[in-house]
Amino acid sequence: MTVALVEDHQVVVDGVRSWFGPPSPVELVAQGPTIESVSGTAADVLLLDLNLNGTMVVDRIAGLCAGGQRVIVFSEHEEPEMVRTVLDAGASAFIGKGRATRESCLETILEVAADRPSMTPPMAQAIATDEGPHRPQLSDKERAALLYWFQSMSKASVAARMGIKERTVRQYIDRARVKYAAAGRPAPTKEKLLICAIQDGLVQPDEVTVYTSLAAKTPPDP
Repeated sequence: MTVALVEDHQVVVDGVRSWFGPPSPVELVAQGPTIESVSGTAADVLLLDLNLNGTMVVDRIAGLCAGGQRVIVFSEHEEPEMVRTVLDAGASAFIGKGRATRESCLETILEVAADRPSMTPPMAQAIATDEGPHRPQLSDKERAALLYWFQSMSKASVAARMGIKERTVRQYIDRARVKYAAAGRPAPTKEKLLICAIQDGLVQPDEVTVYTSLAAKTPPDP
């Protein structure tokens, strides 16, 4: 697994660098103080600080994720509202610098690189303190991905319809599952997730009709 790190404090860079490399399964392949400084490197995961040279880069996350980049925010700004903001923008996970350990960071990176749902302490706190914790707040893109997927579309077809990568579609669906699990309403199957979405008014029953896509001829996902 490969990681690119965007961080402008050398002491943090040195600490993170010591986590990677043999015998770790994660390799740091690029590092720089700006997003542009690592943009030419293909990495499984982008580890991104939010405050770079005094400028918050929250507004860059959506574009990175829409382009298929897996993003883990690595920041000291662990306020629940900020965590919710970056997750809604498409980040796969949020690691708080104040409580990060080598083991926990590697675990999160490996989960995200494998497109598996991840839940860190700041994420759990952000979801638990959100308004209506039993009714998870999904982003517009998460809701759109679920709706298209419920319409018997494959994830590849959903990606074509939304103009994003299939990997990003999986991330949206997995993130919705993580939010429901954190709210005490686990939805491990497509059918259970549909029931939860209808119960919460995120999807109307008459919206769940079979959609015939010309974008891909792959069969619907289970």
